[in-house]
Amino acid sequence: MNRDRLWQRAQEHVAARRLDAAEASLRSLLDVESDHVHARMLLASVCLARGSRREGCKEAIAASQSLPGDPRVIATVAASLFRIGETVAARACLRHPAVASCADGETLAQLAYVHKQLGDHAAALALMDRAHACGLATAEFHNFRGTQLQITGRLAEAADAFRAAIRSRSTFGPAWYALMRMRQDAPADDLAAIEAALHEAPTGGADRVALAFARYVVLERLGRDAEAWQALEYANTLAAARNGGESPMEARLADALDSLAEPGFARPDGEREADGPQPIFIVGMPRSGTTLLEQLLGNHPQVATPGELADFAQQMMWCADVHGSGLLDPHLPARLRDLDHALLAERYLLQTQWRAADRPLFVDKMPTNFMFAGLIHKALPRAPILHLVRDPLDVCFSNYRVLFGDSGYAYPYAFDSLADYYAHYDHLMARWHSAMPGVIIDVHYADLVTNTEAVVRRVLAHCRLPYDAACLDVTANKNPVATLSNVQVRAGIHGHAVGAWRRYAAQLEPLRARLAQNGVAV
Repeated sequence: MNRDRLWQRAQEHVAARRLDAAEASLRSLLDVESDHVHARMLLASVCLARGSRREGCKEAIAASQSLPGDPRVIATVAASLFRIGETVAARACLRHPAVASCADGETLAQLAYVHKQLGDHAAALALMDRAHACGLATAEFHNFRGTQLQITGRLAEAADAFRAAIRSRSTFGPAWYALMRMRQDAPADDLAAIEAALHEAPTGGADRVALAFARYVVLERLGRDAEAWQALEYANTLAAARNGGESPMEARLADALDSLAEPGFARPDGEREADGPQPIFIVGMPRSGTTLLEQLLGNHPQVATPGELADFAQQMMWCADVHGSGLLDPHLPARLRDLDHALLAERYLLQTQWRAADRPLFVDKMPTNFMFAGLIHKALPRAPILHLVRDPLDVCFSNYRVLFGDSGYAYPYAFDSLADYYAHYDHLMARWHSAMPGVIIDVHYADLVTNTEAVVRRVLAHCRLPYDAACLDVTANKNPVATLSNVQVRAGIHGHAVGAWRRYAAQLEPLRARLAQNGVAV
């Protein structure tokens, strides 16, 4: 069978979900044309669809080693590699000579997005400038550029970019929401425009959800609390309808992790000496203050802060040889106990150490890594684990009042799922503490913002670092911040968010009751 026919047959098999037949056709084609990048990437997808993470990664890396001079293909392969945790190979793709000569705005924006995902925000902005020079001026592009400018602290330029997105499409919700969260005043002048856009935005769409959250932000800033709460409830109702709540698979994963949280499992097999930069893990509930602590540590001359990293979970899935939606693979819970933890450490460091640049330590700040604290310690026994602890109602309200977008968080948009998620987190962290006494240090958010020096001294000592007074001034850290806290953290250390839930204490009573019902001290 000739090559064209093999390629056609392979695509037909994939469309019909005949994965075994598709794999056979693709391997036959690659036997005669090993540098057929599209066939190699399709084979990688077939392997992943069959649940074979390792084989899928292997084929995707092979595709990256025979890239054509087409920047569109380069962008596609690089993005695919990032999604499966192969950050080193993704970076190598972006260094292809064809990228330098690319003159297509859409392709340049795709390449910029991969740089953004990898945390190289300066390179992302440079590519976006080239894309804009090529004539790219969609609402989506302006919003993407505004987000990148905001991440890098160029807030005035970011506001201009968000306004450009809104001029391009008045109902573009993400730009409205980002702009309203960035403004520190009470933007009454924008309220009418947001309400008009909300009326026009399609029902059930992402724009409508973001506009609803933007309206809440404005009403609260204006001190119209009763209307603001109604707006927030409406926004969360829309978000819950789009995102859903906890799935049965998440419950299975929670049960599996709970069963691992025992001294016999969490005890490392032995000390593992590793060359090169080493991680400091920051975990906790989302919106608990992890970004603030990361930025304070980032002022230390020995510490790099590359941002939120998904690498530990990605490499855990590689070692388990599973591939699902996020962590929702039906085979993952059963395989966690028997992972090769030395291999997990090796794979993790391979994919992350480049982020430290010339510093001996780097912060891995992924709040949801709290789930894997025991696996982290077993794989990387010398890595400090810092746990941000915030008042239950404060942190739950902070989750409820923001739109997480495409982060994958589905729990915050309804009181019951939010309270249940918090209770699982609280219970699991207590179990990890019991299984690994002294391994995890709790950092209380209220103490961090009111007694910063004492907390920072304790944290640095736990990380085996000398005290440095530079760590007390978060505003001195000019590194990119790619989380929802990027505006607040640049405003300096303050206690304004402590007890913020009390503003809506009556409305939050059902949440408080659900937390108490789950055994949480509130």
